[in-house]
Amino acid sequence: MHDELTQVDINKMKEELEHRRLVLRPQLIEEVKVARSFGDLSENFEYKAAKREKNRNDSRIRYLENMIKTARVIDAAPSGEGIGLFDKVTFWIEEDEEEETIQLVTTLRQDALKGLISKESPVGKALWGHKEGDRVLIEASPTYSYYVQIRSVEHTGEDPDIPISTF
Repeated sequence: MHDELTQVDINKMKEELEHRRLVLRPQLIEEVKVARSFGDLSENFEYKAAKREKNRNDSRIRYLENMIKTARVIDAAPSGEGIGLFDKVTFWIEEDEEEETIQLVTTLRQDALKGLISKESPVGKALWGHKEGDRVLIEASPTYSYYVQIRSVEHTGEDPDIPISTF
C-alpha cells in the first residue's frame, strides 16, 4: 500500500530524516559509548536506556525512509466543489445531537484530539466529495454507523504548519 502524501509531507519527512541521521544519531551513539564505560552491562540502566533511545531513532529513520520511498505524491489543491484535502468541515451528528468541526488531512498529519482527521479514516472517506447540506452515512465499523448533516465547508488549502506525526 502506498500512502498518499503531499510534497509538503515529503519535505517535512526529509527534514526530520536529515536531522535524525546527522544530528541525533551521532549524539545517541556517543551516549551509548559513555554509558557502556560505566561498567557491568547486565546491571547498567544508563546503557540500556541509551541503547533503547538509539534503537528508537534507528527505527524512526527506517520508517521515514520507507514512507518517502513508497509514497504517492498527491496535489493538495481543491478538486471541485466537494470536500477535499485540508478542508475544514462542520457537521451535525444526528445521533448525538451535537456539532463537530474537523479538518481532513493526510494520514501523516492526523491527530484526532486536535480535529485533524485522515482522509483515509471512515469519517474522511465518507465526507470526501460531498457538499454543504448533504446527509452522509459514516460507517465506523461493520456493526456501527451513523448519519451526519454537513453544515459548512471551508476550503482552506494546505497548511504547512500542521506537523507530521511522530511516535
